[in-house]
Formats: sequence, C-alpha cells, structure tokens
Amino acid sequence: MLIRDLGLKEYEEVWNLQRKLVFERGEGTAPDTVLLCQHPPVYTIGRSSRQPVPEGLPYPVHKVERGGDLTYHGPGQLVGYPILKLSEHGLKPRSYLHALEAVLSEAIRPFGVKAETVKGFTGLWVGRKKLASIGVAVRGGVTYHGFALNVNNSLAPFRLIHPCKLESDVMTSMHKLIGKPVDEHAVSKAVGSSLLQYFGKASTAGGAP
Repeated sequence: MLIRDLGLKEYEEVWNLQRKLVFERGEGTAPDTVLLCQHPPVYTIGRSSRQPVPEGLPYPVHKVERGGDLTYHGPGQLVGYPILKLSEHGLKPRSYLHALEAVLSEAIRPFGVKAETVKGFTGLWVGRKKLASIGVAVRGGVTYHGFALNVNNSLAPFRLIHPCKLESDVMTSMHKLIGKPVDEHAVSKAVGSSLLQYFGKASTAGGAP
C-alpha cells in the first residue's frame, strides 16, 4: 500500500487522480493507494441523493459517485481516499465501511477523543455530534472516495446545509471537543498508521498528483 500525503489540493484535481488510480488498480498496474489531503472550501453530494441543494451556497458543489448526501470539505479537515481492491482484503462494501470506522476511531483515541458508531448511520460520533463522515464508491471491485475527519476546520459551512440529511448543527470537530487546536500533521500520521494496521504494509510519498 502506498500512502500519499498531497497537502492542500483542489477537489477536482484529486477527484480526477482517484479515477485514474481506480483504473490502474483494476488493471494491476498500481498498488493499493491512500490519498490523504485537505481541500479548499467545497461542497459535495452523492449522485443518488434526492436532497435539494440550497441556493446561494458560498462554495462550489460537486455531484460525485460516492454514496451519501450533501457535505462540506475545507481546510483543517483531513480527507482520505483509499483506492483498494476489496477482494484482496477479504472485504465487501459494507464490511469495508465498518473497517474505515474502526481505523479512524483507533487513530484519534490517543488524542483524547473517544468516538463511536451509531446504529443506522455511517461515520463516527461523539454523543449526538458527528465527527467523521464516510462515503465510498466501488468500481470493478476497487474502492474510491472515502472519509472526512473534522480536525480544526470551521463548522460554519455545515450550518448552511443539512449534512448527510441531518440537522445543520450536527457536526463537531476534534478542536471543538478538545478545546484547543490539534496538530493536523500528527492526526494525518496517526490515520495513516491505523490504515496500515488494517490494510497492510506501505511506503509513503508526498508531492503533487
């Protein structure tokens, strides 16, 4: 598995990279790869969603292949896109979602955040507040899209929508829960290490797509 830390990248740039890697992974010309990054402010919505998009949102809205509904990505939020061949990990789409929840829960525990799953919902929760969202797609047995973990990002853009069809104030962040800014590099490193424990050995790489 190759883990690539891309830093702050435009959503469309990383979206195009994902689709390229999905094709290459399916052809066997690329290894399992995880893209870790942050995005400039943007909203995304799953293509099967029937939720109306509010008019006048301050940032672009992209309709994408993943499951799930309308959500927000922005600086200070860690976004991860695992490009994995599920059969090689003995996983089905549903068990893969649970694996991602476990990966994130384990990664953030050392930071003093105990997040749990809630029956009937994907992602991670702390009490009644949602900390991490998960929405994936699978093409030819290869996963793409992934998870978004709120670390230090502003929560205000979520309040302009119904994230994942939930109440507009449902989202929280590690910063808000802990009461101070969190080392984003340390969180990214911890998530990468947790992914390796579940999905195999890796090398790491940075740089632009």
